[in-house]
Amino acid sequence: MRRLRKANGNMSLGRLAQILNFSKGHLSRIENGESKPPEGLSESLDAAFNTDGSFQRYYVLAKKEPFPDKYSTYLKLASTAIGHESYTLTVPGLLQSQAFASAVLHAGEPFATPGEIEDWLTTRMARQTRVYQEPPACRYWFILDEWALRRPVGGAAVMAEQLSLILAACQLRHVTIQVLPLGSGAHSELGGSSLILLTTADHAVIAYEEGSRSGRLFDDTQDVAHRQGLYDLLRAQSLSPQDSETVIRSAWEGFTDALRGTACPVAEEQL
Repeated sequence: MRRLRKANGNMSLGRLAQILNFSKGHLSRIENGESKPPEGLSESLDAAFNTDGSFQRYYVLAKKEPFPDKYSTYLKLASTAIGHESYTLTVPGLLQSQAFASAVLHAGEPFATPGEIEDWLTTRMARQTRVYQEPPACRYWFILDEWALRRPVGGAAVMAEQLSLILAACQLRHVTIQVLPLGSGAHSELGGSSLILLTTADHAVIAYEEGSRSGRLFDDTQDVAHRQGLYDLLRAQSLSPQDSETVIRSAWEGFTDALRGTACPVAEEQL
């Protein structure tokens, strides 16, 4: 696409987007290999450049190709997104305390060197800057599994600090936090994956699914719509933001009670 633009009078990307009646931002991501082309675009490109079906032949191969360096592409998109919606079985990285993140990284990569852990931890903490910047650049919606609030990652002191940070995030005007309660039963992400929906500056929506060892991006219209529907169901199964804050505070009180040496209601509930 770039080669043909240059060969046609150094055509700008914006001009090509006008000819195709297509989003310039989305077109830029396709040209840079960050997004797969949607169905129908190859035919439009062949018409625009008079390439006799070349783009349609390329598309057969392109749609079979996974995203290169998936996680890096996801991070790049997340760093400029104007909307970020997520469901996670654990506390999402954007809300993790340093002690909690360290405990998670050590448990998830038990054979990593101290230097590797430190590098990952530094990167994770740096990503949180955007959540707390003023004025806000992104609207965040987090759905947390109640299990994430009850599992004693790193011990009672780490959890008490972690939950206090989540309670503070609940007060941010551009952040909404809901808890998916244990009592809600089975749901679409019970298999263990995280589901994230990113809204880009040009209002395109991209979905990202991540397991413990891999991640996958989706920008095909049908794939994204399917995952948006799943996220809407998770949102409906979750507690209201006010009731969610009550559950988070209850979990925080359980861990702070444990630190004081008093009876821990969390432990009683788990038993």
